[in-house]
Amino acid sequence: MHSRLNLLLAVVATATAACSSAPPAPPPAPVSRAIAAAPAPLAVAGDFADNPIVYFVVTDRFENGNKANDNSYGRRREATAKDDVGTFHGGDLKGLANKLREGWFKQLGVNALWITAPYEQIHGWVVGGNKEFKHYAYHGYYALDYTTLDANMGTAGELRDLVETAHSQGIRILFDVVMNHPGYLDIQTASELGVKVLWPGHQSANLRNYHGFIDYNNFAFGDWWGRDWVRAGLPGYIDGGRDDLTMQLAYLPDFRTESKQTVKLPRFLRAKPGTKAVDLPDTTVRGYLVKWLTDWVREYGIDGFRADTVKHVEPEAWLELKTEAAKALAEWKAKNPTKKIDDQPFWMVGEHWGLGPERHKLHDFGFDAMINFDFQQRSREFAKPEALFSSYAKLLSGRPGFSSLNYVSSHDTELFDRQRLAEAGSALLLAPGAAQIFYGDETGRPPGPVPSSDPQQATRSDMNWHSIDQALLAHWRKLGTFRARHVALARGAHQMLSESPYVFSRNDARTADLVVVALNVQGDVTLPVGSAFTDGQWLHDAYSGQRVVVAGGKVALKAAGTVLLERSAPPAGR
Repeated sequence: MHSRLNLLLAVVATATAACSSAPPAPPPAPVSRAIAAAPAPLAVAGDFADNPIVYFVVTDRFENGNKANDNSYGRRREATAKDDVGTFHGGDLKGLANKLREGWFKQLGVNALWITAPYEQIHGWVVGGNKEFKHYAYHGYYALDYTTLDANMGTAGELRDLVETAHSQGIRILFDVVMNHPGYLDIQTASELGVKVLWPGHQSANLRNYHGFIDYNNFAFGDWWGRDWVRAGLPGYIDGGRDDLTMQLAYLPDFRTESKQTVKLPRFLRAKPGTKAVDLPDTTVRGYLVKWLTDWVREYGIDGFRADTVKHVEPEAWLELKTEAAKALAEWKAKNPTKKIDDQPFWMVGEHWGLGPERHKLHDFGFDAMINFDFQQRSREFAKPEALFSSYAKLLSGRPGFSSLNYVSSHDTELFDRQRLAEAGSALLLAPGAAQIFYGDETGRPPGPVPSSDPQQATRSDMNWHSIDQALLAHWRKLGTFRARHVALARGAHQMLSESPYVFSRNDARTADLVVVALNVQGDVTLPVGSAFTDGQWLHDAYSGQRVVVAGGKVALKAAGTVLLERSAPPAGR
């Protein structure tokens, strides 16, 4: 297709030179209507690391593919929505695979699926908020056993099917991982594992008396993770410190990942039914965690990690995790050449609370990108995004050796204004850097009940499959698939071509990818394309489906709010 386009441009240039002595002919009238059976647009997607489009899903809240696993370990839902906010709701790996087969993610342009940690979590619940709800580990942040799948998430076969289905569509699977802490010791898990710290009658514990059934002065807590593994404010343990690296975040036990001491398996894990954990010779706490996490890569071909609470773990631990994960993925690809997407390396993004889009020292410790907390905070600029886009392009265009993962909604902050999600989609999917779509932003998913002491729970409501905003979804799909075709949006040099209407171009010098975009335009319009596209060049508007030809440095078309211009081969017979 490129050769046909180059031939057309050469013909136009030759004709212009031959007529240089004659009065210039008027430019041909721009085409402003769709052309039947027109050829496909010319796309330059780039490498994954240059243009990640990551869909983040709280697996438990997305799609229930296997109802038989809903009450694993005796977990139960609550009768009212308010009380049910922190329970397992049934979403699982099979549900994700089903949605992959339906094309849900492909139609959004997604090339990576970030799922909540699927390894085994604490079995019971702890007190959520100010005694407001039973808080289970549906989100994957209360790990019990890093070596096995949580039964609520599914089986090994279902995980393998998920990865293979995603890979067949060019979509990577990213695990959310935690090296800072395991989960709390809840009453049910303590009882099942024989950690004898419970008072009689603990089976009747409720939100108000829960802690009264746990003997927090009992040295039997040593049968849990133990002093060598974690800091915890418990008998026989080292207390958490006051700095970022040694504190107990939300009173969770803090892994001693900085310790040079070799350790054996904790007593509870050695005796735990179903674990794959074994003693590793001359291995530190960090070494065990790295081994456990990278085994998922080695066994299933997991393509990347989203690392939680990055600032609470020493940078050297993250670099070791990335190094070993890269080796594990290369090993898996060598053994499974027909199941891999490509030969691109393991990818890792980190959550360091409060970071903006600028380069950070942690980019030198294994992170390809860091989550960008600045983007959501600049939402007032989304309606007129030139300052936002130009400032991000100055940081991220080209290949500066790092990237920034932008988002508009998050499970840890807030959901974006549900009335402005079309505007948010445009800002997110047209901004330089990497893009993270939070499940349901593309459908208008409403928030769930809002516990007064833990409002983030409201961001994790069930996916609104039965109340999808179809117009909003169509908007996000057009933007997402356009972005997926054009690395220039993520890495290109940015230039505003017109302030009113707002038109800009992005040009990626490495790949020669070019796009021109206009926002907030309706009806019959004439738009400048600057030097991005030349006269006589055929373009495709990915938003309306029209194909137009450039004349006098402009195109004329009927706009439907957004215009997404990309190269197109000329129609047949032209």
